[in-house]
Amino acid sequence: MQSRHLIDLSDLCVNEWENITRLACDIRANIDSYYGACRGKILATLFYEPSTRTQMSFQTAMLRLGGRIIGFDNPSNSSVAKGESLKDTVRVVSGYSDIIAMRHPVSGSAMAASLYSRVPIINAGDGGHLHPTQTLTDLVTLRNEKGSFSGLCIGLCGDLKNGRTVHSLIKAMSGFPDNRFVLISTPSLAVPLYIKDYLSAAGTPWHEVSNLADAMPLLDVLYMTRIQKERFASEAEYINQRGVFVLDSDKMAMAKKDLIVLHPLPRVDEITVEVDDDKRAKYFEQTEYGLYARMALIMKMLEDSSKQLPTPPPGVQTQCSNPNCITRIEPYVPHIFRKSGDILVCSYCEERTLLD
Repeated sequence: MQSRHLIDLSDLCVNEWENITRLACDIRANIDSYYGACRGKILATLFYEPSTRTQMSFQTAMLRLGGRIIGFDNPSNSSVAKGESLKDTVRVVSGYSDIIAMRHPVSGSAMAASLYSRVPIINAGDGGHLHPTQTLTDLVTLRNEKGSFSGLCIGLCGDLKNGRTVHSLIKAMSGFPDNRFVLISTPSLAVPLYIKDYLSAAGTPWHEVSNLADAMPLLDVLYMTRIQKERFASEAEYINQRGVFVLDSDKMAMAKKDLIVLHPLPRVDEITVEVDDDKRAKYFEQTEYGLYARMALIMKMLEDSSKQLPTPPPGVQTQCSNPNCITRIEPYVPHIFRKSGDILVCSYCEERTLLD
């Protein structure tokens, strides 16, 4: 593989996405023949915040490949509760395992972990930033359910500001020709500026709307997301946004016959239960595709892995302006930026900071 770690899906080239999704489809068709592909290997799952599907699908993927799993699903059950740093946790666990899947509530945490790990790091979600393995899941779903990654009108609805799955999917699907996006949200939950910049740089058409019903007839794919209560500063802010966008049978009646509805789950109230019986609802099938996507990814990432300790790059004095960036939470992490004109872009969380 092109990259030792998977922090952002852009760490892989489009051909590698294609190869992984093809392998996932073959695993789905011939799952028993892949048992033992990772015999003798150990996956560590370090989950600093709650997860059902992502954590269990990683664990199931490794077990179905014949490997073993270690890790934690609650930092209070680990030395993190005693104040252990991310660096120290990763240095220790990378000595016990062959590959690590990590979820963390702080943006840029997966990249920071990769600076101190002797084994490949898979980003299983870093705050509201990115979730590349969910996007691999989405790509496998699209390959099976739509037969193409191109020429699609994709609607993204809900919390587009904090939805890391949305950010990763937009970045991935912008790499394929003739796709266009309809961004459906309230103004306060619109996609971040860096995602809009990414769409513009890719030349991918997009527009924003505030009414789900108006968008329904246009869409080939509808990607619903929940309003993420855990990302709000107060209960009142959350309640003000909750329930604005709800997919129900009446809205489904406005849609194309070959629409597919996806959702990274869990859902709260943004899709009514009667939609589950519509053949165009594919979100439960999507969770199963995620198992095969992660099996394929683990196999590919372990092909050329070796336990080498990287040398973290030197940092700079400038501080990221994002208070939820890993460099603000774990101050020893080197501050790394890339320049974009008069702006510094944080390499961890992609927050923009003006040059002094």
